[in-house]
Amino acid sequence: MPTEEQMAQPINPDLGPEMSLVAQKLLRSFMQFSKVVWHQHQYQNTVQGCKPSEIRLLMVVKRGIKPGASEMKVSEISKMLMVTSPTVTQLLNGLEAEGLIERRIDPHDRRSVGVSLTAKGDEVTQLAYQSMVSRLQGLIDHLGEEESTHLAEILAKVLGYFNEQQTANVRNSQWNGEEGA
Repeated sequence: MPTEEQMAQPINPDLGPEMSLVAQKLLRSFMQFSKVVWHQHQYQNTVQGCKPSEIRLLMVVKRGIKPGASEMKVSEISKMLMVTSPTVTQLLNGLEAEGLIERRIDPHDRRSVGVSLTAKGDEVTQLAYQSMVSRLQGLIDHLGEEESTHLAEILAKVLGYFNEQQTANVRNSQWNGEEGA
């Protein structure tokens, strides 16, 4: 973690207008956070050899199967993860090869594929959930309840801000006639 003296050093004055000290602290914090998260994903954040994206998919399937149903459609998984169906299909291929999920083609609509967890997939999902709860509880223990609640509120505001910026950028790009926005 950088010292106060390091935080006071300009990031790179050659890049343009000088950044405020607060903006520099935010940038450094985001960069450090990103680096830590990247290393955790690379080395520590696997459960039974599954990547974080695979774990998210398993959790979505476990949580997303409606009462009375035995499976979840690929299109539903895609919507919940906010990724394309081909992306989900790639993840499912690996999970199926590991014996963590099963796919069934709908006999009435062969384009529709249902996904369910196997017993092994359910076990891995439960282990991942317990690991996540443990890490979050460790953070709460470290920060305390009040600061943890405050952090959650601030992160929600940060996410809202960036979502608004992204929406505004998309609107501006479309307004200016740019494609691929």
